[in-house]
Amino acid sequence: MRVVGEIPHPEIKITIFNWNNRYLIKLEAGLMEQTFKLHEYDVASEEDVKKIVSEEFINQAIGRFHEMAASLHHALQNT
Repeated sequence: MRVVGEIPHPEIKITIFNWNNRYLIKLEAGLMEQTFKLHEYDVASEEDVKKIVSEEFINQAIGRFHEMAASLHHALQNT
């Protein structure tokens, strides 16, 4: 797996990988992570992969991180 690059963000870590004819967009917040996979031939370049990670994309991911944390908290309360 090759690291293509990182996208700086104050709240989450964003890393772009290239692996097995795919690009992976990995977002991390604490102990949680989200990974999006794209086939290499679905984008023209590595720069196009980075363009996918827009402000709207990041904000939606942060919203999912909040939902994930709430789900985990709820599950832990029920054990």
